[in-house]
Amino acid sequence: MKTRKLGRSGPEVSAIGLGCMGMSAFYGDKLDMAGGAEVIHRALDLGVTFLDTAEMYGPHTNEELLGEALKGRRDQAFIATKFGIGYNAERTALTVDGSPANVRRAIEGSLKRLQVDHVDLYYLHRVDPNTPIEETVGAMGELVKEGKVRFLGLSEAAPETLRRGHATHPITALQTEYSLWSREPEDELLATCEELGIGFVPYSPLGRGFLSGEIRSIDDLAADDFRRTNPRFTGENFQKNLDLVEAVTAIADDKGVTAAQLALAWVLAQGEHLVPIPGTRRIRTLEDNAAAADIMLTADDLARIEAVFPKGAASGHRYAETARAALNR
Repeated sequence: MKTRKLGRSGPEVSAIGLGCMGMSAFYGDKLDMAGGAEVIHRALDLGVTFLDTAEMYGPHTNEELLGEALKGRRDQAFIATKFGIGYNAERTALTVDGSPANVRRAIEGSLKRLQVDHVDLYYLHRVDPNTPIEETVGAMGELVKEGKVRFLGLSEAAPETLRRGHATHPITALQTEYSLWSREPEDELLATCEELGIGFVPYSPLGRGFLSGEIRSIDDLAADDFRRTNPRFTGENFQKNLDLVEAVTAIADDKGVTAAQLALAWVLAQGEHLVPIPGTRRIRTLEDNAAAADIMLTADDLARIEAVFPKGAASGHRYAETARAALNR
């Protein structure tokens, strides 16, 4: 596995990471500890060292799964986890808490569940509109001084928020959704990260699996899969987006790669400071995704992709209204 530097002065990590969320939350059937460990162990064997989880995933069970899987292999992994977001009691709205008190509370829980004495990268999952970012990042910086965290990150932070946070304590990585069908970071975020020397971590680089071309119908998703309520998977948006994926798949076929591999290679081609974290619960998919790090796209390839899937081509919002309300803009 090739590696990339996460930020100008950050650590070396695998060029493609592993998003662990889907093993425990949101996508229907969950993996048990043994099944999750099998996938994570294979990732480490392939050189995929950058593992992403969060307090919210489960909640808590995804960190617990990762903690169990990494017993005896902690030194092979770069662990990233996140705090600061959850649901209200009725699960009708997201709650965000970036207060210094919650920074302290959350890290202790994550360390216990992960069964580690430090986290390599600690993200604020969503920006708290009621807490100045300087207060949140300042409290996170104290964790670095105490050795409980090595590097800091923000998730879904607007450019100005990122600048203010970085001025308080160096931010190593910004995590935001980015893929062929979610290209909003191209407006300003990617350039801001490059300017400040901050690594950019695209989550959902395969459009929550849609860009793989393997989801052909809404019935391919489990009854409790949250994607059934995602605007891009519903109504007429589904077929419009599937038409885009089929056009990309034709290009992938010409190159002798899968649609998913082409989509990941496209993300990697957008800059050396990008490290995508596709998620999966299947070893075969993990292996295919990891192989995308070795696919080189020519200028002609990129032009062909742009022609059939230009910026803004996707139909529907990337989040339902409840989740959009928690985004920092």
